[in-house]
Amino acid sequence: MSAADMVRSRVAQIALLVVLLGAYPWLIGEFYVNLASQIFIAAVFAASLNLLVGYGGLTSLGHASFLGLAAYLSGWLTLKMGFTHGAAAPLALAGATLMAGLFGLIALRATGLGFLMITLALSQVLWGTAYRWVSVTDGDNGLARLTRPAPFGINLDHATAFYYFAALVTVLAVWMMARFVASPFGASLRGTRDQPRRMSSMGHDVWLLRWITFVYSGFWGAVSGLLFVYYNKYVHPTSFALTSSAEGLLAVIAGGSGTVLGPLAGAAIVVLLKNYVSGYVERWNMLLGIVFVLIVVFMPRGLVPGLRRWRERRSGGRA
Repeated sequence: MSAADMVRSRVAQIALLVVLLGAYPWLIGEFYVNLASQIFIAAVFAASLNLLVGYGGLTSLGHASFLGLAAYLSGWLTLKMGFTHGAAAPLALAGATLMAGLFGLIALRATGLGFLMITLALSQVLWGTAYRWVSVTDGDNGLARLTRPAPFGINLDHATAFYYFAALVTVLAVWMMARFVASPFGASLRGTRDQPRRMSSMGHDVWLLRWITFVYSGFWGAVSGLLFVYYNKYVHPTSFALTSSAEGLLAVIAGGSGTVLGPLAGAAIVVLLKNYVSGYVERWNMLLGIVFVLIVVFMPRGLVPGLRRWRERRSGGRA
């Protein structure tokens, strides 16, 4: 296939995706529109975690810290401080990103299991703070009676309007993260994942590359937190919980870490099992575990790389 044919194929694929995303709310019921919005939120969260896990080789169990912190900051600023959404959103993103910078300074003192345990411990600090600092977080009651923004006068309380808003943010976020990993910086980051000592001997500052990625990943985790609080109009300390980080990590591994589309597919699987299948299967957690085990056994690199390899085998067999 020539370069021109590849470009035309890619443009056709993008055009088809845009048409499908645009037509979806008009072809399906409101429940499924809301379900798609939840998948978008989970996709941004999983894709941001994938920057650390898939491209940096840094497995984190505390990524929900940035989702929860951005959600709480946005809710607190609008509900208790009287800020508008236009002012609260950038402040919430800035606060969560600064926290990511601080957490990175602490967590990146270690790698491997040590890094994983430090990120988990830091997230538990925020989880405990959210429960105990009642004057700010309302403790176990959480922050309720929150509202959604109205960008350019568009009311996002309608399911379809929020769907388009979440889809637009998700496309932008995934595109920005894809550009990040495709850049020379992304190539250097993958080098630190595969050969950190060699990268260091070649003059690269391995720690700095990882810290910048940690902060960038935290920023997009915070973006998913804003989408989360806008969708639910409520935030609870469980947003910091280990289960939230674990679901994101599961999505990354199941979909295919180190790929652009893998975390998106994994997020869709987790959200569908959690919010749709759980209505029919009481022990949906067990079913999620079974699905994860099957993917790991038959597609060790994840769903997206596994399907790509299967398709290549089929096309090779026909040739």
